[in-house]
Amino acid sequence: MSDIGTMLADTAERLFLDHGDAIARAQSDGQWPGDAWAAIEESGLPLVLVPEANGGFGVPTSEAFSLIRQTGRHALALPLADTIVANALLAAAGLPLAEGPAAIGVAGEPVAWGRHARVAVIADGDRLIRVDAPTVREQGTDLADQPSDLLETNVGDTRELAPGAPTVRELGALARALQIAGALERLLELTVDHVSTREQFGRPLAKFQAIQQELAKLAGEVAAASAAADLAADAFEDGRHLSLAIAVARTRIGEAAGKSANIAHQLHGAIGFTREHQLHRYTKALWAWRDAFGSQRYWTLRLGEHALRSGREGYWPMVVAA
Repeated sequence: MSDIGTMLADTAERLFLDHGDAIARAQSDGQWPGDAWAAIEESGLPLVLVPEANGGFGVPTSEAFSLIRQTGRHALALPLADTIVANALLAAAGLPLAEGPAAIGVAGEPVAWGRHARVAVIADGDRLIRVDAPTVREQGTDLADQPSDLLETNVGDTRELAPGAPTVRELGALARALQIAGALERLLELTVDHVSTREQFGRPLAKFQAIQQELAKLAGEVAAASAAADLAADAFEDGRHLSLAIAVARTRIGEAAGKSANIAHQLHGAIGFTREHQLHRYTKALWAWRDAFGSQRYWTLRLGEHALRSGREGYWPMVVAA
């Protein structure tokens, strides 16, 4: 990792830890953690995926994606990942960057954090629309109790999307895949720690063979999800097979999110369901992120379409490419 990338990762970790409790309380109370967001924005983290020529840091894309993954490890209840992607889209389209939190979405669909966004970047067919201070048409929440609102998107600066460029849905789905991968890694750490310290019949739970078997299954799901997210991130950098790689990633990660949450809660017992334990934040984040920018069913269907289009002769090359 570059020196700047290391500095950004360290800064992000410090900010997420320092403001973690305040962000969690705000999420629970349905409030906006303004001080936490101000500190994060002041650090420049929302510009991590913007080219240096447009005011960004010029770090490699893989390091910017690592930061998005880091937000997942903290189940961060702030639109940092969305703002990072929004600024990258705005820079690529030659539009002004967002000042403040930004939202990304597809016209006609609920937009995460819409009510708090200073700028919304909306895809409408082949057009990209930059909406300042978007008007909320209908408020809603996702499975993590975070804002998910329908916005008025018919007024704003508009650009035609470049042919072959990643779509807003694809970039949003990639960001959520990275966040889920990060959250699953932390979920595994929490579970290993719990079964290693919690004792039953005079010895740690981790000493029981049945617990070890479930841990192995959980570790396998987390490894598969991590590899799928890496595949999609690499495809973005290479500029090849991105649509296929994202469909593979979201299909496999959606499966891993459900299975992993089930195992983690089974091994934690009743404490995992309590508000005092942090496991519930990860579980709800996984459920919400799994449905964002296309559900698991949506991406499984896209993967099936890729397979059908490849035909008999092209099926194996498609599998190898994925």
